[in-house]
Amino acid sequence: TPTTLRSLRHLPGFGALFLATAAQGTAQTVAGLALGVAVLDATHSPLLAALAMFGPALAQVVGALTVLRWADRLPPRPALAATAALLAAGTAAQALPQLPTPALFAVLFLLGTVGSLAGGVRYGLLSELLPPDAYALGRAALNIANGLLQVAGFALGGVLTQFLSPHRTLLLAAALHLVAAAVARLGLPHRPPRQAATARPLPAVSLLADRPRRSVFLALWLPNGLIVGCESLFLPYSPAHAGLLLACAAAGMLLGDTVTGRFTPPRLRARLGVPLCLLLAAPYPLLALRPPPPIAVVAVAVTVASIGYASALPLQERLLDRTPADRHGQALGLHSAGMLTAQGCCAALAGALAEHTSPSTAIAVLATASLATTLLLARGLSDRRPPALR
Repeated sequence: TPTTLRSLRHLPGFGALFLATAAQGTAQTVAGLALGVAVLDATHSPLLAALAMFGPALAQVVGALTVLRWADRLPPRPALAATAALLAAGTAAQALPQLPTPALFAVLFLLGTVGSLAGGVRYGLLSELLPPDAYALGRAALNIANGLLQVAGFALGGVLTQFLSPHRTLLLAAALHLVAAAVARLGLPHRPPRQAATARPLPAVSLLADRPRRSVFLALWLPNGLIVGCESLFLPYSPAHAGLLLACAAAGMLLGDTVTGRFTPPRLRARLGVPLCLLLAAPYPLLALRPPPPIAVVAVAVTVASIGYASALPLQERLLDRTPADRHGQALGLHSAGMLTAQGCCAALAGALAEHTSPSTAIAVLATASLATTLLLARGLSDRRPPALR
């Protein structure tokens, strides 16, 4: 069993999955920024530009209700290669200069739906490639890489849109998707589908029928989403410090994933889901008092709180424990789709509250709601009976 981030590379197939995921994540980040710039230039609408950047994340809920049921019924290697190729084709289509805006958004939401299926297949395969006690370490490695590549992707996208054009930048993003497709096809090991073709393809949302499993899903979606809503208000809360706040949030998240996934023993990590969710929100209500940003916000409310994002690691382990192996892809795909949807909805809620109160008040309200949600879910998360007893 691997015990360090470096030792993961020796697991057959993990290196290829890591590289394909990295290429695809960078492509999506670069494409999102380029598309947002292109739509803003064409429509002069901040709303449409924001939807262009984050529309695929919101479309994940459509995928969760439709195609995600097939995540465990497809062989992972060809499925990941095919979905990456589809993302490449759709991104290249968005690069057409004369593509009407309605058609562009139709392609955008189609890509979001495809991305939902790809996420289910990807993380289902990850649960197969890693021993159970190394899942948190492997997922932490992907989370850390994703965070770093998002920063790099936005920087790269900004430079490319300035020196090339948004449409040429989209073509480069499409090329990165093709790289991901090639790595998946040539580097991943052959594995059969986790679910037999004769099995009835149940919708992914049927996983919510089990009450303890539903508590885990809600704990993965809501406390996290509400705090992302708080972070969406950093700019109006403190325009001069917004960049520093976001950077500190990213640093805290990476630190939390590293410590929880790499250095925390599995038995201790299993008990950290609720405490980390509480840590994620605990400092934010203090922002209603308007403390000095360099001291209270950066040192306490952001860097410390963002370590709480690592709560996803023990909660995902709990989710896998409570889900049959032949539905792991659906479960992890539903987690990802629901999380992205919750983050988008909570960001919109945060903006609406700030419009009618103030950014500091809205942050305090959402953080208090996150704390209350975690406490309400704590009892369901403490249930350790095996699913077979239900």
